[in-house]
Amino acid sequence: MKVSADEPQPKKQKLEEKTLSENLLFGMGNPLLDICAVVDKDFLDKYGLKANDQILAEEKHKEFSDNLEMPHRSRSPTEMFEELVKRFNVDYHAGGSTQNSVKVAQWMIQKPYKVATFFGCIGKDKFGEILKKKTEEANVDAHYYEQSEQPTGTCAACITGDSRSLVANLAAANCYDKAKHLDLKENWQLVEKAKVYYIAGFFLTVSPESILKVATQSSENNKIFSMNLSAPFISQFFKEPLMKVMPYVDILFGNETEAATFAKEQGFETDDIKEIARKTQALPKINTKRPRIVVFTQGHEDTIMATADEVVSFPVLEIDQSKIVDTNGAGDAFVGGFLSQLVSDKPSEECIRAGHYSANVVIRRAGCTFPEKPDFK
Repeated sequence: MKVSADEPQPKKQKLEEKTLSENLLFGMGNPLLDICAVVDKDFLDKYGLKANDQILAEEKHKEFSDNLEMPHRSRSPTEMFEELVKRFNVDYHAGGSTQNSVKVAQWMIQKPYKVATFFGCIGKDKFGEILKKKTEEANVDAHYYEQSEQPTGTCAACITGDSRSLVANLAAANCYDKAKHLDLKENWQLVEKAKVYYIAGFFLTVSPESILKVATQSSENNKIFSMNLSAPFISQFFKEPLMKVMPYVDILFGNETEAATFAKEQGFETDDIKEIARKTQALPKINTKRPRIVVFTQGHEDTIMATADEVVSFPVLEIDQSKIVDTNGAGDAFVGGFLSQLVSDKPSEECIRAGHYSANVVIRRAGCTFPEKPDFK
């Protein structure tokens, strides 16, 4: 009797191990190579940068050559990314919102490697080669569309003291081509292999038709399609493509600012975040077998989750303010932690707990980075 009573437990453990295999989590978005360096005030002033700011690169910032070995000709204002690499000690990381999230999810999962797949567009250049190497080191199965017209997207993180000035040059990230990449048989098979999908709203500015193709496939096969509001301007200026995808969205993420803008654009006539979550949850949905879940984070305030039945608050993990190094990657990290449990069919409450854990780890470090292994129990 004792032997038979003990039998189910090892069997269950084996079953859990088998549930995770390669390519179960699929992400598609704007890949950027994060270039982080401690700089001086003169560098910020030269390029008109402010401490603790986030901007898109203007013409005066953009790199025009991918040849980083070339002799530095003059301190031309068009060479900010090159100058950063030449003058300062830089660290490289695979970045971009969606790529950050799948990277964090893979870190939380640990093994097997390549549970997370990522699609996006890069250039055929040195930064592209570095990005491929960094993504491989993160054990993410990245399949990039590589083209020669635009250089690989970059994000300069210029650190002065405890401040960071971020300058993003999307470049190649804007050039994703559905017909030349997503529609290819070998790539589409990777999409079909996944059971959880995540795409940040930023990708609506690049290839809404690619998002719709993935979302439709997910809905038709009763899989989980998740999205992020990403930034207030998405709800404002990309409302039409956003609302075309919304009926397919099973899980919607956003923060309090994005939620407020979305509510305003939708005419919800409320600034109560729980009510916004409730109304967003109730928006029309195609796959009615899977009621939508809405998750809104609020920095150090409670995370809000709306389901078909209720709206619940979850307190975040407490942290000493002096331990916070950089909150920029917190939202991406939260989603990554959430997705890491979602692919194992864990309940939503457990997904949120993992999201809070991941965000708590990442905000203690510069950039969306993390230690070798998680300590999540």
